[in-house]
Amino acid sequence: MTNRKGTLAERLGTTVHESPLRWKLRSLLDEFPSETAGCLEDWLIDAANVRGAHVVVRPVPPPEGFSGPPETRLGNEELVVAICQPHCLDRPQMLRLAGQLISRGAVEPGRLALTARRERTGGVLAALAETALRVEPDHPTWRALREAFAGEPPLKDVLLHWTRLAEPVPSAGAPNARFWKLAA
Repeated sequence: MTNRKGTLAERLGTTVHESPLRWKLRSLLDEFPSETAGCLEDWLIDAANVRGAHVVVRPVPPPEGFSGPPETRLGNEELVVAICQPHCLDRPQMLRLAGQLISRGAVEPGRLALTARRERTGGVLAALAETALRVEPDHPTWRALREAFAGEPPLKDVLLHWTRLAEPVPSAGAPNARFWKLAA
């Protein structure tokens, strides 16, 4: 994995706020530790992997018994928002995990939008929605997110290339992709 120096906020030219979700994450990290996670971002990757998002994994997997917090303690909407927070280290590949959870329909769009507004991650989700809709223009969750965050100002930098949220669907016996679909 490529780890850039600094935070996502620094790259995008935004500020961060005192985040209630960040406080909750620190508490959950202590309660549901992953001994191989060196930082909160590593723990978020482990938690997303436990929830079935495997488009990105860490080189050093979590310990055998790691199950992460249950969804009753950290909903998928909160997990997606946590991954998209500008507070996070600038690891663009992590955003692919958020995209995978959204693309598979593991989140409720209204709850995700509400959590994102509270945590000020609307700009990141708006940019991801535009990227995902290049691949599947009729995806209902991504469309709802684009509409929910239509008024967000554009980001100062590109988050991800559209191929990072998608996977090729090859033709039988042919080396090239017949089309692309969102990684779910």
